[in-house]
Amino acid sequence: MAKRESIFFVGWLNSIPRPLALFLLCIAILAIGGLSGIGFSLGSSVNDPGDGNFAWKDGYQKASGILTAKPYPILRLRPDGMNPKARTVMLTVPGKRSIEGKYAKLLGKPVNAGGFWFKRGSINMLQIQGKIALKAPVPVEGEEIIPFVPAPPVSLSRWRLVGEICDGKCYTGAMSPGDGLAHKACANLCITSGAPPVFVSTGSVEGTEFFLMSDPDGGPLPDRFRDLTAVLVELEGEVERLDDLLIFKVDLAQAKVF
Repeated sequence: MAKRESIFFVGWLNSIPRPLALFLLCIAILAIGGLSGIGFSLGSSVNDPGDGNFAWKDGYQKASGILTAKPYPILRLRPDGMNPKARTVMLTVPGKRSIEGKYAKLLGKPVNAGGFWFKRGSINMLQIQGKIALKAPVPVEGEEIIPFVPAPPVSLSRWRLVGEICDGKCYTGAMSPGDGLAHKACANLCITSGAPPVFVSTGSVEGTEFFLMSDPDGGPLPDRFRDLTAVLVELEGEVERLDDLLIFKVDLAQAKVF
């Protein structure tokens, strides 16, 4: 009669019985597999940080146009050889600051701009810095200055949209992710400091889901925006088109949070 192998572990024997070793191996495999599955499920449930990026690879960019103050500092770019149609881009500076203080004297005037792009989807933001930053053009003797008058805004009627209020700087590439509850405190600080707020909609108007935000009169958002960032919210207001940029003029008092 074959001797039955003991399933008990005896320390002084310096060995683990085969049945116990197989049992421990199965438990280890199940534990590792289970923890890996939990890690994968948690990772896959995190919001996609999106395709926003700080476009260093594009190099230092130069542009010229009209610096406009409302609803937030934006640059109305004149057409050029690369872009035959006028464009409107949001502006920012390094850090959590507004450009209005330092460049207030240039508002409403022609400027040359230099810096680096933030890009995400159909919206762009220029972080002005470096040698040019924002400067008034210097006339060159013998050079003809072609006047540029930006087109007036075009009303696209009233819309009711559902989406999220984000700060334009982080959302377009300064941080990743630049939206969601994890980014709420940063979004509030950026917008309070002067970064343009953007509305990221679940629906589209003229093919875009991204809107620069303003109050109903076309000015900056009131302070009550802080409670509405980083959550799903329904807003209603007029949508205006400035060249290729859409502006959502909303009354935050009528906002509905889901």
